[in-house]
Amino acid sequence: MKNTMTKREVLELAGVAPAGIAGASSPAARRSGGIGLVSFGSRSVRHERTLMTMRAWWDWLWDVPVDGPKTTALLRVMAGSVFLWEGIMKFAFANQGIGRFTKLGFPFPGPTADLVAVVEIVGGTLLLAGLQTRLVGIAFVIEMIVAVLSTKISMFLGTSPLPLPPVPPQVGFWAVLHEVRSEFAQMFVSLFLLLEGPGPLSVDAWRKKSSQATEQ
Repeated sequence: MKNTMTKREVLELAGVAPAGIAGASSPAARRSGGIGLVSFGSRSVRHERTLMTMRAWWDWLWDVPVDGPKTTALLRVMAGSVFLWEGIMKFAFANQGIGRFTKLGFPFPGPTADLVAVVEIVGGTLLLAGLQTRLVGIAFVIEMIVAVLSTKISMFLGTSPLPLPPVPPQVGFWAVLHEVRSEFAQMFVSLFLLLEGPGPLSVDAWRKKSSQATEQ
């Protein structure tokens, strides 16, 4: 018996489909096609998971819990009123607005101060009303972190461009602990409202009850 190979077999070993044969494919081509399908399927699954994760975060952001205690309103009044009047003061007093941001070295201190002031006024009002507290809470937590990092590190190092406290401690660890009390309280109240919601005495609660009544 002759140990010969046909032209078709030679082409298949080379990974090339024989010309003129409809639907013919080599093992190499079949393997390549299978890998391509697996890769495409894997990308589709990852894309679908990403979309599901983004949708879950979106729903979490807007579906605010409102079943907390009624006394949550006291925390909203405390945090919201402080943010509101601090925002107004940034427009009323230059040393609290553009002057402060210039000393701290922020880029575009004028527009930056105005933006922060608007966020505080609008966000403080929304907290007082108990409306979209999760979105507002995220904004205020970020703002307080930036405020601490931009003012308290230089105080700890003794290089703060802002006026020092009139009495000791003026710089260092204890000075930071003393001066950070406002940002610390505002940040954690905002974080609490972000996670637990505004409570039943809020616009968010009223909107949720109205939506549920409409669906029924």
